Amino acid sequence: MAKDPPGAGTSKEINLTIPMLPNMEIAATQTAEAVARFMEFDPDQIDAVKIALIEACINAFEYSNSSEGQVYIKFIMNPEDLVVEIRDHGQGFDPEHPAALPKKHRGKGLTIMRGLMDSVEIASGPGGTTITMSKARASR
Repeated sequence: MAKDPPGAGTSKEINLTIPMLPNMEIAATQTAEAVARFMEFDPDQIDAVKIALIEACINAFEYSNSSEGQVYIKFIMNPEDLVVEIRDHGQGFDPEHPAALPKKHRGKGLTIMRGLMDSVEIASGPGGTTITMSKARASR
């Protein structure tokens, strides 16, 4: 069983805002890696969180058409899991029909996120999109 991180028993949050500029998703993954290491995730779990976060950020960059050009990321450290929330203030999309989005380069981001994380929830509308993903701590 994984031991509790220092200060366990209560949720801890880290908030990060990144500009929608090339390679800024990498800055976000550095924070994700530090948080996951602190929570004693194994290397495969850390990689899964980082890749899913990259996909979420790139989707926001490519599809949101946000006039403010920011992505807001919240890392919530719970005793049992890590929750990562990625939010933009863009145009939104229909999460039930993501294939309707214009294919710019890749088109597999949501599928990749769902394959890597334990849960992925999407809330989207004219005021923007929020993707909430979680990864459970592995038993040791």
